[in-house]
Amino acid sequence: MADEQKKLRVGIVGAGEVAQVIHLPVLSLLAHLYSVSIICDISKKNADHCAWKFHIPESTTNPIEVITSAHVDVVFILTSDDSHADYTIAALEAGKDVMIEKPITLSRAAAQRIIDAEAKSGGKKVFVGYMRRYAASFTNAFMRELKTIPKILYARSRDFSGPNASFVDQSGTFQVKNTSDISPAATSERDQRLSALLQENFGPNPTQAQIDYCRFLGSLGSHDLSLMREALGFPESVVGVSVNEPFYSAIFKMRNRSGASDDAYFVTYESGIDGVPEFDAHLAVYGEKKRVSIQYDSPYVKGLPINVKVSEMNEFGEFQTREMLSSYEDAYTAEMRELWACLVEGKEIKTTATDALNELKLYDLMYEKYAAQGA
Repeated sequence: MADEQKKLRVGIVGAGEVAQVIHLPVLSLLAHLYSVSIICDISKKNADHCAWKFHIPESTTNPIEVITSAHVDVVFILTSDDSHADYTIAALEAGKDVMIEKPITLSRAAAQRIIDAEAKSGGKKVFVGYMRRYAASFTNAFMRELKTIPKILYARSRDFSGPNASFVDQSGTFQVKNTSDISPAATSERDQRLSALLQENFGPNPTQAQIDYCRFLGSLGSHDLSLMREALGFPESVVGVSVNEPFYSAIFKMRNRSGASDDAYFVTYESGIDGVPEFDAHLAVYGEKKRVSIQYDSPYVKGLPINVKVSEMNEFGEFQTREMLSSYEDAYTAEMRELWACLVEGKEIKTTATDALNELKLYDLMYEKYAAQGA
């Protein structure tokens, strides 16, 4: 257990769903590593509710009070993605480390501004919250088994998540969501930030389809494509995309990098949100004699297993399957342990701002292919 002097003091900007259902409960369980000093939300009711429920000494509607607080070591940016860049840069300039819930932001230009601010911060760090990449079943069993496939023939990344409310409402966290006291000025400021980011991506007049595509990739898509990138690398090209809100797909051309082969193969990406409450999020990789897949369940219910399955021909010419579960620790808890190790013990951050910029580079390739198809 960490001693008292090594606790990280947290300031939270954003008291919505991901704060109430995920981060605040996890930080409470990791009270030997973290203490939350102050929380902010554009809804005072939300901020006050979280402060009361999670015993946080101070609440506010002004993010600058969190960012400049003398009682904060690391700022958690848990707001909507339009404000991630502005608040992160402000926190770095105030001498704070930052944990940004994914996505880092919505445009490459904004991500680069974060990277530049981090470089000028005098050693402060940015950690991007791609929690699936910290799950023990991914870092241990899946990556270990993947390395034993000498030549990948095909892969599939799928995420059909169903309606979040079905899982959140049964998570036992009793979320309270207030919007009635959000000021028109705060809403207008949020809309202006979003418009500026969209224009950085698409020019002065983005279509509704482009806006929906951007918001989808920033929300659900960022989980899957970040995971795919770590496991398989960055695509050589985007062969094609389909955009049919609320479902999206793509085909990526990849290259084997195992040393045994440099042949090309293809990855099918498919994702969408419908009204069926079944969570199907997986990455599956196919070799000549072996298949490896990892299946994630809803992160809104703690303790659900993240399983790795192997199907293969064994040395006796027989078909066999194996299933592995590296840990019942949920991915968010594993991620928060990793964050503490990075900020306190100096461990290297895996999901850096520079790493997250690659997601936005991939999104741009997908937007370009969408435009080239004349959709």
